[in-house]
Amino acid sequence: MDAALLAFAVVFVAELGDKTQLVALGLAARYRLSVVLTGVGLAYVVTQGLAALLGGALGAALPTTAIGMGAALLFFAFAAWTIYDALGSDDGEAGDAESEAVEEVEAVAAKAGRTAVGIVAGIVGAMVLAELGDKSMLATATVAADRGALGAWVGATLGISAAGGLAVLVGRVLGARIPERTTRLVSAALFVLFGALLLADTVA
Repeated sequence: MDAALLAFAVVFVAELGDKTQLVALGLAARYRLSVVLTGVGLAYVVTQGLAALLGGALGAALPTTAIGMGAALLFFAFAAWTIYDALGSDDGEAGDAESEAVEEVEAVAAKAGRTAVGIVAGIVGAMVLAELGDKSMLATATVAADRGALGAWVGATLGISAAGGLAVLVGRVLGARIPERTTRLVSAALFVLFGALLLADTVA
C-alpha cells in the first residue's frame, strides 16, 4: 500500500503540465470522451507496467540504502528538469505534439474503418510513444526499485490516469489548456518535497 500511494502521488505530480497530458487533451477535442479515456488508460497500463518491471529488477539487484539515496537525488533532478521545462516551455512544441498524435490516431483509425476499436488502438500507440522515457515512467521505476514493483505499477497507473483524465475533463469544461508554466512549477516544488521526505526516511 505504501508503494501504491507513493507512486500515485509522485506520478500524478510528474504528469502535471506534461506533453502527454496535453496530447490527451488534444485527442479529447477530436474524439468521444469515453474512447479517449479508454485508449489513454490502456496506454498508461502498458507504460507504467514496463517502468515498474524495470524498477523492480533494479531494486532486487541493488542495496536498499543506495536505492533510497538514488531515488531522493532523482526526485531533486526531476524538480530541476521540470523547472527547466517550465521556463523554456514552448506552446508551439505542445501543439506540434498534439497534431502528430492526432495524425497517428487517424491513420490507425482509417485502416480500421474508423471504428471505436481502431481509434482506441491509435490512441494507445500514440500515447505509448509519447510517454516512453518520460518523467512519469522514470518516477515509476524509481518507486518500484525502492518500494516494490506491483504496488508501484498500480499506484502509478492510477496516478497518471487521474492526471490525464483531469486534463481532459478540465480542458473540455473550460475550453482551454491548464496553464503549463504554473502547473510545472508546482510540480517541481512537490518533487523537492518528495525527495526530501525520501532522503529523510533513508538516513533515519
